[in-house]
Amino acid sequence: MENLKIGKHNIKRTAGLAPMASVADKAYRYMCKKYGASLVVGEMASAKGLCYSDRKTAELLECTANEYPMAIQLFGSEPEFMAKACKIAEKYEPQFIDINMGCPVQKVVSTGAGSALLKTPELACDIVKACVNATDIPITVKIRRGFDNNNINAVEMACMLEEAGASAIAVHGRTRQQMYTPGVDIDIIKKVKEAVKVPVFGNGDVFDPISAKKMYDYTNCDLVLVARGSYGRPWIFEEIETYLEQGVILPEKSLDEKLDIMLEHISLICEFKGERIAMREARKHAAWYLKGMHNAAKFRNLCASLEKYEDIKNLVLEVKKYN
Repeated sequence: MENLKIGKHNIKRTAGLAPMASVADKAYRYMCKKYGASLVVGEMASAKGLCYSDRKTAELLECTANEYPMAIQLFGSEPEFMAKACKIAEKYEPQFIDINMGCPVQKVVSTGAGSALLKTPELACDIVKACVNATDIPITVKIRRGFDNNNINAVEMACMLEEAGASAIAVHGRTRQQMYTPGVDIDIIKKVKEAVKVPVFGNGDVFDPISAKKMYDYTNCDLVLVARGSYGRPWIFEEIETYLEQGVILPEKSLDEKLDIMLEHISLICEFKGERIAMREARKHAAWYLKGMHNAAKFRNLCASLEKYEDIKNLVLEVKKYN
């Protein structure tokens, strides 16, 4: 498959890591990149928080060369703050700035940001125009199928956003009302792709190489994004790339391989955030890695008490004993 080009940057058309708040931190992105993610997107950051010099917000924008190609993601509902945040974000040297118009979480929606912008297309376009005028970094946008089943407007939104200057549009094939269930509507992604000339990213229910290829084949999208399919499985990107390029399904990783990858991931979280904070955050990641193993429910319950890196090493010994 030919590479996708946005601005001056090339992206391999295999699979990228979708933006995921409170999940896709630097350690997570490192692991996904190691196993072949062709694009990674940072955690959603508040434009206002950035403008008001909030330290925690700024930390979400850190980019490192070994993560490239990489986008950061901003959310907000006021064009002037979004534009200012884009200017501030330039110093972090992202290759793309993504605007979140898909987050379904109430605390974001209640501010008029995230998927609430699907209800105010003119404001959404004003935000994109302001951001495009503020920076030379390509501006991309993440949207959903619509806000609810009475407002399915992804195609119309995409056309307006393209006109406003968006360089690419990612489409999650569910409404805000649907959150993350039921199954994704890939027809809407196909329709968006047919309606615009800028690259379209397909997002939703990509859990393996077969579903990734289906997304490409059916929608003709320019890039597939993986979100929950990467939970505890950063190697999914390697699997997708191999299948798309060689038609081969890689064998399932062994228990030892999975546990070693988990330890590497959690070690990185500790390196970047310090052991105390890292081990609290590692609990959910460990539970995801252990899913599907023998006695998994028991071991996932034990994840809730992880306090030190030594604890996860001891848990691995227990898992190996019973598997």
